[in-house]
Amino acid sequence: MKTIAESAAKLLGKSEDQIRAGLVKTSGNVSVYPDSVHKLGDAVVMLARDDEKRFLCVVADCEKNMPEGFEGTVTRLADGSALLTGSLSAANASALRRHFPWCAPKSLRRERTTVGCGDRLGLATYGHLLAARQFRLSPVLAQQSVRELVMTHRTFREVVDDVVFNVFMADYREGYGADGDHLKKIEDIDVALAAGMPMITLDLSEVMNASAGDWSADEIEKAFAALPAADRERIASDYADREFIVGSVSVKVDALTAKRCAVMYDAAIAFALKVYQHLRARRGEEFDLEISIDETTSPTLPSHHLYIARELRRLGIEFSSLAPRFVGEFQKAVDYIGDVKEFDRQFVVHAQIAKTFGNYKVSVHSGSDKFSVYPTVGRETGGYLHLKTAGTSWLVAVEVIARCEPQLYRDMHKCALANFNDMLKLYHITADLSRIPALDSLSDAELPSLMSQADARQLLHITYGPILTGELRGRFFKAMHKYEKEYAEAVKRHFEKHISLLGVPKK
Repeated sequence: MKTIAESAAKLLGKSEDQIRAGLVKTSGNVSVYPDSVHKLGDAVVMLARDDEKRFLCVVADCEKNMPEGFEGTVTRLADGSALLTGSLSAANASALRRHFPWCAPKSLRRERTTVGCGDRLGLATYGHLLAARQFRLSPVLAQQSVRELVMTHRTFREVVDDVVFNVFMADYREGYGADGDHLKKIEDIDVALAAGMPMITLDLSEVMNASAGDWSADEIEKAFAALPAADRERIASDYADREFIVGSVSVKVDALTAKRCAVMYDAAIAFALKVYQHLRARRGEEFDLEISIDETTSPTLPSHHLYIARELRRLGIEFSSLAPRFVGEFQKAVDYIGDVKEFDRQFVVHAQIAKTFGNYKVSVHSGSDKFSVYPTVGRETGGYLHLKTAGTSWLVAVEVIARCEPQLYRDMHKCALANFNDMLKLYHITADLSRIPALDSLSDAELPSLMSQADARQLLHITYGPILTGELRGRFFKAMHKYEKEYAEAVKRHFEKHISLLGVPKK
């Protein structure tokens, strides 16, 4: 590293472009990420790697002129200049955000097309950016749910910090989002906000009365009668036996449906108001609130979507996007399961409701790999949408391991099988393990093909926790460091397919 640092020291008086052009970028087993070379006053800040890890480097003309906030070991160079080498720590991520504000996430509420790029590893951002920067979209690069944090032993702060380093490494200055995904409690929302996440996906599943969707008319009437008289009168006046024209379609709401919606959703909408007011108090206008009603067993009927949207607007709740529960199955890691024509028919109505009642984004959750419905989603929303992906980048990593480290993949596969039943308690999938070829029957060259087989994809998708936190963790991350270029290119190709099928225009 000394050779690289001494090269940087000689260029301190030059422009950033001149430093990048003239810097020695490789010395022994150390190499600098070219796009990470940034001039900061009279210093140079960059990221480098050796055979084991990535690390931060800062070169200044002397130790006392080191930019504030960076931590690490300082070495004096032959000409009197100084080199600081530090880990990818929270303190160094904070220093990058301070000195290079474009490294910090921001609100994307005014952006047209946003794509959530879930990353369970903290390694996929560079590949996401290779794809995203080709298209007219804004990526939400830091996105995790509490469940994923528990499974990977990470924190919201670590998720954001991992992205900060990758954004710096890629010199991506166009702005990105960070999403505290599927949060249900204000205390969890506060943790995400404290970590710098401007987007909150509010999961209303625990405050909705979803079971009322199956109640009899008598049960609905009884529950509705318990609501305040003023609410009953307003709902009867605003919704009962009314027909709403939404774009090119109409949505009818009969009296019983209006009452059912009130019983099912009013408490959840009241909670959404409380959360919205909390977000306003904490972040002013700089936040993105997504309303999630997708975590239910029954599809969101158009009349229900309309009721929720109108009530949110009536209360003055400003939300960027709303995620209905669509018809069919949006299972993890595989394409859409169901009648695509029926999905298309219903999605048109959902898109028109969103345009009519506030022009918010329709959000597609569990959106990874739903290739057969992407054209409809992109077309009917006119690109005004949010797509949320999660485990698909993890599965790209699994495929890279299968191709490059077959024995490690075999051990990961065995770990997945051993933990599958436990993980089924957390995820709804329909994988049939009997359809997955036995490992012993496959040659090393055949292993990557398992990530094209739906049951194997779902098996590995939901068992990431035991793999990433158990005895395989060290081997896995060592391999990912070794094959980081292969991984970035694979993520890029995979996300290009997602974005292209949505019809997002290129820059």
